[in-house]
Amino acid sequence: MEADLSDFNIDAPRWDQCTFLGRVKHFFNITDPRTVLVPERELDWAKVMVEKSRMGIVPPGTQVEQLLYAKKLYDSAFHPDTGEKMNVIGRMSFQVPGGMIITGFMLQFYRQMALSYITATTTAVATAVGMNMLTKRAPPLVGRWVPFAAVAAANCVNIPMMRQQELIQGICVKDTNHNEIGHSRRAAAIGITQVVISRITMAAPGMILLPVIMERLEKLHFMKKVKVLHAPLQVTLSGCFLIFMVPVACGLFPQKCKLPVSYLEPELQDTIKAKYGELVPYVYFNKGL
Repeated sequence: MEADLSDFNIDAPRWDQCTFLGRVKHFFNITDPRTVLVPERELDWAKVMVEKSRMGIVPPGTQVEQLLYAKKLYDSAFHPDTGEKMNVIGRMSFQVPGGMIITGFMLQFYRQMALSYITATTTAVATAVGMNMLTKRAPPLVGRWVPFAAVAAANCVNIPMMRQQELIQGICVKDTNHNEIGHSRRAAAIGITQVVISRITMAAPGMILLPVIMERLEKLHFMKKVKVLHAPLQVTLSGCFLIFMVPVACGLFPQKCKLPVSYLEPELQDTIKAKYGELVPYVYFNKGL
């Protein structure tokens, strides 16, 4: 017996996005690193299935599980606004494998600024160099935390820089019916701040706890004999942290933010009140990732 999919809304979230646990489950689903290995033709199939479902013309015999899987692949590999397939490095499914490689090697070669230059930005390098100068006489463990300070500093500068147009021109805000009603710089600042906090939270456990773990392990007799395995071990352990921290950090704040009209710029408030009166008490915007 075929399932009735006439009322199926493929864009409706499977988990309540108003709760932290619901958001974490959602991001666990779309950041599944196994989907990095999915063939391109299967990703194209997923996009076709999602688009057909939105138009209400699901092929006969299609099961709900197939649509949910197609949506998972779609969310993991395609841009949420444009619908274009992203390159592998930019996909949600690459967050864990990409992050574990960068984090693992930054922690392993924390005194080698050449690698920091390649894997981080000028801000991160400047922070790392400064921190290294301050920690020369500090215990070795303190020096191992230099990469985290560099990553945190880089996120605080790079994300606002990459999204500076939103800070200058404002981010699109909508009403409850998804109708665009203006652009707000204050909304952009809130969204960018939340993304910076999420990114730092994502990196923190691994980059703070792993140095402690590795310092203990490197003192063991058998670990001194297999130094060549230290870097692969750090990469693997970084991946273990990121598998959990990527969805947890992404789920800290709702993807669709709600903001009172009274918090917007005065000119935008006037525009909204002139057009809608008191019918629009809140606006909504996508904070980004």
